[in-house]
Amino acid sequence: MNFPATFPVLTTERLVLRGIADHDAEAIFEMESDPVAMRYWSRPPMREMSEAIAARERARTFFPERTGLRWSVTRPEDDRALGQVSLFSFVEPSDRAELGYGLARRHWGRGYAHEALVAVVDYAFGPLGLRRLEADADPRNTASVRAVEKLGFRLEGTLRERWKVGEEISDTALFGLLAHEWKARRNAG
Repeated sequence: MNFPATFPVLTTERLVLRGIADHDAEAIFEMESDPVAMRYWSRPPMREMSEAIAARERARTFFPERTGLRWSVTRPEDDRALGQVSLFSFVEPSDRAELGYGLARRHWGRGYAHEALVAVVDYAFGPLGLRRLEADADPRNTASVRAVEKLGFRLEGTLRERWKVGEEISDTALFGLLAHEWKARRNAG
């Protein structure tokens, strides 16, 4: 794995993926306080802006501590965060990490998540030098399952009753994608 010396900014046709900024707390709160957007996450929705500020500050420690990379997904015209994409749980000897993502509900259905995820997966299997990515989703979250399957992730199993959020217990569908699979898809497409 080739962990970067400086935080990588990624650009796509419509988006800029950059590090977490001070003004991202409002966007974090918008997404993570929405019970619909948070329906299938592993924790309940935020209730106070202070939780978003704490989440922003926690996310800022990931890069310097080499525990993860969290990008704010933004549009270049306004630099407002639409959501986030993360690589985390690095296992350097095995060249693998987990992929996480989320968008505020008002940005759903526009292809932003796919565009951002393609950029991060390209980076993970390119400059970062990972061999494997993993993603987990609540199997009831059909949009998230479609998102990873569209990237070529394969369902590798179900972890039964993995999460308890409030009083609700849910399973996790575990997906995996290998670098050589991704590169073959990109070369074919």
